[in-house]
Amino acid sequence: MLHRLNPVRLGFLRDAIDAHWGGERNARQPLAGKRALDVGCGAGLLCEPLARLGAEVTGIDAAAENVAAAQAHAAAGGLGIEYRAGEVEALELGQFDLVTSLEVLEHVADKPAFIAALAARLAPRGLMVLSTPNRTLPSRLLLVEGAERLGQIPRGTHHWDDFIIPEELETLLTCAGLTMGEPRGIAFSPNKGLHLSDNLALNYIVAVTR
Repeated sequence: MLHRLNPVRLGFLRDAIDAHWGGERNARQPLAGKRALDVGCGAGLLCEPLARLGAEVTGIDAAAENVAAAQAHAAAGGLGIEYRAGEVEALELGQFDLVTSLEVLEHVADKPAFIAALAARLAPRGLMVLSTPNRTLPSRLLLVEGAERLGQIPRGTHHWDDFIIPEELETLLTCAGLTMGEPRGIAFSPNKGLHLSDNLALNYIVAVTR
């Protein structure tokens, strides 16, 4: 499912990068000279495209086995990505021009502390991109009940009560000294598949700045 979702997220991310730094849409490496941090990187699904966009990339994940898989895959592809196992709150990382954390917030117990830790890693004129499921009836029916029953994602992956609505996320970001842009929905239809939409009912993605 994440492999299907990734091109949609990357499309939003590329537009956010170009809008934030005023880059050329056709530039092959708009992140050249910039440091990027992906929090909850898993096996490197986002880190590798960020590296190909020119960034010096660090990926962190709480699961050591994910980090090992990411390191092996990056090495096979000749990509120089730094991967570290641990929690963002505990690691000494410095600050980054770009901070991403996609489909992670819904798994975090202490959301204010997590958002504060992300804010601490963001450079003063940096860009943050977050995505997460919305806490709505459609998301409960489709992302939790439907997707798990149909085997699209493993059982127990999501707990609907831990999903966060955009207004709650905006409050957390404001408390951390950050400003949330207009969220875009990630929707599904039989004709389009997964795509960016004005419909926030299932999942949404946002750009965040100081």
